[in-house]
Amino acid sequence: MEFHFPAIGLVHSCFKEKFGIPRQPGLAPLARAQIELFPPYNEPSAFDGLEGCTHLWVQFVFHANKREEWKPKVKPPRLGGNKTLGVFATRSPTRPAPIGLSVVRFEGIIERDGKLLVQISGVDLLDGTPVLDIKPYVPYVDCVPEAKNTFAASMPALTGVEIPDELRTFCADYQRNTGTDLAGLITQVLQQDPRPQYQQPEPERVYGMKLLDLDVRWQYRINNGQHHIRLIELIAAT
Repeated sequence: MEFHFPAIGLVHSCFKEKFGIPRQPGLAPLARAQIELFPPYNEPSAFDGLEGCTHLWVQFVFHANKREEWKPKVKPPRLGGNKTLGVFATRSPTRPAPIGLSVVRFEGIIERDGKLLVQISGVDLLDGTPVLDIKPYVPYVDCVPEAKNTFAASMPALTGVEIPDELRTFCADYQRNTGTDLAGLITQVLQQDPRPQYQQPEPERVYGMKLLDLDVRWQYRINNGQHHIRLIELIAAT
């Protein structure tokens, strides 16, 4: 059987490319996005009552997934990229139907320039992601305190992030101009260590990602035998 669903909207996210996006929602609470609703779904009355919710489920399409053919086994980043699990035991974007599901914080609804925008935070969504549906998070059924996942029993350890003074000054100026806590956002994103887990950090290599309207670049350093990230450059994205 096959079904066809309309996209009800499109995500405008701080994440402009796949590399660097947190591997799960909620890991970077300062990561914000907006869902622009398409007609006829941009009717404000469709969201009556949502003001009583703090979190939402967002169903979306992995539109940037280049691999069209699904496989029964995948290599999750959590296992270092060299071990396999069944696709239905993972959240891999390479699925029979490339549909994703994220729980995000609801920050409100605004109307701007004739557009209805749902504001959300704690996102793991790529800019341009098509949205299929929005549903309220219901704590008494959606939160299962006794639930277990032995494969991902706890969140990965965080990597230290160093921001030099001159770049902190840049971040402070950026925040004054835009209202975005840039230093906090960069720290929350980079401490997840975007590097593929099967790769050993290369101290001389410059890593980079597009975040907001910036190219963010960093290198790995070793301190007391532990790797940490040192931010080295913030420049306007081209």
